[in-house]
Amino acid sequence: MYKQLADLLRAGVPLLRALRLLGRSKSHPVLGVVMSEVAEAISEGERLADALAERKEIFPSIHVAMIRAGEQGGFLEQVLARLGTFLEHQAEMRSRIIASLIYPAMLMVVAVGVITAALVFLVPQFKPMFAKLELGWPTKLLLGVSDLLTAHGWLVLIALVGAAFAIRQVFKNEDVRTRLAAWQLKIPKVGPVVRSLSVARFTRILGTLLDNGIPIPTAMQIARDAAGHPVMSKAIDEATEAVRAGESLAKPLADSGMFDEDVIEMISVGESANNLPEVLVTIAETIESRVDRMLNILIRLFEPVMLLAMAGVVMFIFVALALPMMKMSTALR
Repeated sequence: MYKQLADLLRAGVPLLRALRLLGRSKSHPVLGVVMSEVAEAISEGERLADALAERKEIFPSIHVAMIRAGEQGGFLEQVLARLGTFLEHQAEMRSRIIASLIYPAMLMVVAVGVITAALVFLVPQFKPMFAKLELGWPTKLLLGVSDLLTAHGWLVLIALVGAAFAIRQVFKNEDVRTRLAAWQLKIPKVGPVVRSLSVARFTRILGTLLDNGIPIPTAMQIARDAAGHPVMSKAIDEATEAVRAGESLAKPLADSGMFDEDVIEMISVGESANNLPEVLVTIAETIESRVDRMLNILIRLFEPVMLLAMAGVVMFIFVALALPMMKMSTALR
């Protein structure tokens, strides 16, 4: 929609008429209705940014800030085109991450399904056979878990849902989220990926905002909310205060420990050469490529770990069932 609006304005179509044309769009009826409402607000004398800001559930604050800067500076078409490109980059990055995680997620679902089916349907068949035997702890544990799932399956399901709800409530606590986020960054292999994704989001958004004429303190506050990580948000707050006090951007970001040395060096060069917006977007593209490689390595490690875990559980079930049968065979002989 942003790109279509930019194309219409570039072709000389007045803003009100362009919005009404988008309002008649059939490809996305809900967005079409919203654009018709925005067009009505414009016809009553509102600015485009103000009309969009009234619909926060659709238009995030970062979009509104960029469009407001474009309206005030007289370069609305360029802002809309950049917003369209920015959203395409975000969607592409998200789709790459999701595509990378599909196979491990399917593997986990299949593993849990196979093990649950074995505990519910296979293991109970052996229970009468073992009734008069002295069982070892593996077999007792296996039969106990099987009995729990077969006799009290609904209670187990309710307990799992309750635990998920409780965990969700705990995660709403800001202190808990901050501590977990800091711990997350220390996990080998996982921490660098999370940190790199946060840095990529921050640098891309900050570069896009600065390129559209938004002052750096305001742009950093908007980019802070989009970084998506409490530790990064704290580092950005400290860097924003330092910039307002007259310091360069590179130094407080380096002190935060969230940015690699090469990223800090590029930001410092960009500040010196007065082309910081372009440098920030280039950093984001470089980090996103690096994250792709990191994710591929993580997934390659995760797949054999999942297979080994599944094989270990299946082996435990086999041993727990085989031990009593071996004792029976010995006793018969």
